[in-house]
Amino acid sequence: MQKKIFVTGISTEVGKTVASAILVEALQADYWKPIQAGDLENSDSHKIERYISNKKTKIHKNSYALNTPMSPHAAAEIDNLTIDLKEITAPKTKNHLVIEGAGGILVPLNNEHTILDIIKPEYHVVVVSRHYLGSINHTLLTVNLLKEKGFHVSILFSGEEHPTTESIIKKMTNVPVLGRIDEEPYFDQNVIREYAELFKEKLS
Repeated sequence: MQKKIFVTGISTEVGKTVASAILVEALQADYWKPIQAGDLENSDSHKIERYISNKKTKIHKNSYALNTPMSPHAAAEIDNLTIDLKEITAPKTKNHLVIEGAGGILVPLNNEHTILDIIKPEYHVVVVSRHYLGSINHTLLTVNLLKEKGFHVSILFSGEEHPTTESIIKKMTNVPVLGRIDEEPYFDQNVIREYAELFKEKLS
């Protein structure tokens, strides 16, 4: 059965792109980043291309490629655009699809909509949680809102292990934990492939 996984984070720079690459590689899935803000020469799609080694994955074009690394609503304004949800349609594919969000779920896209509005009911949402002061609050807010909206949610921890943080998050969210991506010295195709092997079972 075709899986559609939406990868979001509890904040920015928590490891969503590495997590997306691992999920893409594990499922040999297609990849789609609906909105890229900034870094157009070295976008998340470019990074995924470098990280994966399977031959099946297709990387789909962004619906919006904005020039400034800011919240999408502000980046769009600089480009004299308004993000229109009708322009954000998932690519047609017979393969599994991994979709990477921008920042967290309440990041504004325009004056009315947030990232949450582009997450479809059939998507399985993977929340990437990285430990920092305040991350428990950010993780619980994110997971609880997604659960309230009826989504199927899993957590993926990223960075150095922090047992007390992780155990309280597990207890209080009561959602499946896919595992952890450690603080590696670097990520390349081999490291991504090793993690993909670890995660395969959990994803099946």
